[in-house]
Amino acid sequence: MTTRISRSPRSGADDGALVTRSERKQRTRGALLDAALKLMSDGRSFTSLGLREITREAGVVPTSFYRHFRDMDELGLALVEESGLTLRRLLREARKQGRPDADMVRRSVEVYKQYVEDNRLQFFFLAGERHGGSPLIRRAVRNEATHFTNEMAEDIRQLNIAPQLSFASLQMICNLIVSSMFNAATDILDLPHNHPQAHRELTDFLVKQLRLIFLGATQWKEKAPD
Repeated sequence: MTTRISRSPRSGADDGALVTRSERKQRTRGALLDAALKLMSDGRSFTSLGLREITREAGVVPTSFYRHFRDMDELGLALVEESGLTLRRLLREARKQGRPDADMVRRSVEVYKQYVEDNRLQFFFLAGERHGGSPLIRRAVRNEATHFTNEMAEDIRQLNIAPQLSFASLQMICNLIVSSMFNAATDILDLPHNHPQAHRELTDFLVKQLRLIFLGATQWKEKAPD
């Protein structure tokens, strides 16, 4: 089953009374976000985009932009937030199905890989802006990674995994996992569509990498206070 970020399709015509003002506003907002992602799909950075070209791509007048976003920075922040919310929910569901044995780790990797593949434009954006030119967007991407880290640490604590560790140590370990998965996004995006062996090999590699991190976590000893 694939999971894409869900937005109402863009429509140039009013569907009549069946479409409320709120729905039309949401469609336009989605069209602006989609337009920005499309314009970046050929490798352009977010900071290189102009408001007018985004509205032109979205099929709306430039003044309508300000009904949805105060400025370009707010649009960029919305892209970061939208890219992370659904993925965080899916990964939490995968983790809560059991302890981090091989099956759960593999399930989480497969969920993540499928989500990246289904939302290629969003992850091209995240990968580019993680070290890109906008300090505000870089901070937003780091904050999103922190959300992933904290939620994972909370779930691991609830599963009573490595109970000898402090929450700070769990956060450190989960930060390693999140960083590994963020780094893997570009590898996933570069996989050839017609090479299933390459897909299997990358999945197996990521599973082993995460299992190794979990193995190290179970052996980690807290430093005794001075």
